[in-house]
Amino acid sequence: MSQAPGAQPSPPSVYHERQRLELCAVHALNNVLQQQLFSQEAADEICKRPLSQLALPRVLGLILNLPSPVSLGLLSLPLRRRHWVALRQVDGVYYNLDSKLRAPEVLGDEDGVRAFLAAALAQGLCEVLLVVTKEVEEQGSWLQAD
Repeated sequence: MSQAPGAQPSPPSVYHERQRLELCAVHALNNVLQQQLFSQEAADEICKRPLSQLALPRVLGLILNLPSPVSLGLLSLPLRRRHWVALRQVDGVYYNLDSKLRAPEVLGDEDGVRAFLAAALAQGLCEVLLVVTKEVEEQGSWLQAD
């Protein structure tokens, strides 16, 4: 059946969640998947579970987006801004390479970096990005098999 001249085709049905609270990651996942598959609880569980399953030797580094207090000199203000922090293993030792630190902070071995990540995630409002090679990304091998 043809359309009348000048008639516009009807737009496709597009799933779209609007921002609610601080759940933009959940909304982004659901919007990309075009259905409500993730809840805040499900997303939180996913964040906790891959932490123990991360194949850290296959990860070049981690970048965290954390809440960061705002201060003026010695005065701490009741405001929080977001701050990006890098974690990296060098010669078998993991370091916190936060640009606000005077020098790299030693986190230690894999247990040390996992403890740091767990503490950061427990604060809430923390995002973790993995930096991996293209090969690791294509294979999905940043996670250990169960």
